[in-house]
Amino acid sequence: MAKGDPGVTTRGRRAAPRSTRAATAGEPELVQLLTPEGERIESATGPDGTEYRADFTDEEYRGLYRDLVLVRKLDAEATALQRQGELGLWASLLGQEAAQVGSGRALRTQDMAFPTYREHGVLYCRGIDPIMPLGLFRGVDQGGWDPNEFKFNMYTIVIGAQTLHATGYAMGVHMDGKTGSDDGEAVIAYFGDGATSQGDVNEAFVWASVFNSPLVFFCQNNQYAISEPLERQTRVPLYQRAGGFGFPGVRVDGNDVLASYAVTRHAMDNARLGQGPSLIEAYTYRMGAHTTSDDPTRYRIASEVEAWKAKDPIARMKAFLTKQQIADADFFAAVDEQARTESVHLRERVLEMPNPEPVTMFDHVYPNGSPELDEQRAQFSKYMESFEGSAH
Repeated sequence: MAKGDPGVTTRGRRAAPRSTRAATAGEPELVQLLTPEGERIESATGPDGTEYRADFTDEEYRGLYRDLVLVRKLDAEATALQRQGELGLWASLLGQEAAQVGSGRALRTQDMAFPTYREHGVLYCRGIDPIMPLGLFRGVDQGGWDPNEFKFNMYTIVIGAQTLHATGYAMGVHMDGKTGSDDGEAVIAYFGDGATSQGDVNEAFVWASVFNSPLVFFCQNNQYAISEPLERQTRVPLYQRAGGFGFPGVRVDGNDVLASYAVTRHAMDNARLGQGPSLIEAYTYRMGAHTTSDDPTRYRIASEVEAWKAKDPIARMKAFLTKQQIADADFFAAVDEQARTESVHLRERVLEMPNPEPVTMFDHVYPNGSPELDEQRAQFSKYMESFEGSAH
């Protein structure tokens, strides 16, 4: 787990500081602290003049790399399980690991996160057993984790709805007087670029701004709203939309785990201190399908995918660790073996999941039950019993 403070003086072995990377070869300006080649940048300046930097111990750098590799391997195992008929559906995070691990590790213990259905990396960083979302997608439970215990809400399938949930929660945090100090609470809401076209998200922007809520909107711009490319969704960079609602926005290299950490930590700390909401646009790429029911070859070309492979978040972190002699071949081999072992264990646990009795769907609808629910359960049980001993 990374614990570095993005505001402290950086260590040696770094390139000279530079501002937010200038757009070259058609690429956008964004906050970047680690280039695709693994070169470390001392600091980067955001559009409002904020200087971002992230400093970690060697062990913490290695920890970030380990997180990236484990999260990707577990995600790949889930995709394989779906292809083999063991999961009903899966939404892969392939290519978005740095945005999720960087932002997830930037959260403090008391912070609350509201995910979509793809934040498996953030879930992992919050200490939730990776088996939990697989139970949901296997159809044997509703997710299973306690949002209050892990400060991580349940997965949300309805596009953008979680931003309203997060806004209401953040308004409550502010009204309860839990902001204004370093140990205050902040909230983060995750969503994709496609969700920015939803009314729910824009309504959340309005309410969060007007009520000065301690909320960070974290948009993972993976370039496609299922099959719709970004240019069909907006005429301006997504982070600039924040200005129209009265709060700051910044675009970060979402394939750079260090920059994702630094930008998120800064925004969350501002929120907890009572400075209101902000928008982070993590500029990244969905390397796989939107979900396992999608075929991305129908709407994007292979050369585009290959170009983004050169910006792979794990490859750049590995290059950095190697160049700076922070990790060696034995370390990388050990991480790969740990990832393999954990993925095999995850598969075994999924296959061992018991099939729930259909009548259990009534168990957790209301905490204390209800006469109407009891009647429905009785009718359903009678219906199911009618099949016993029959040829059905």
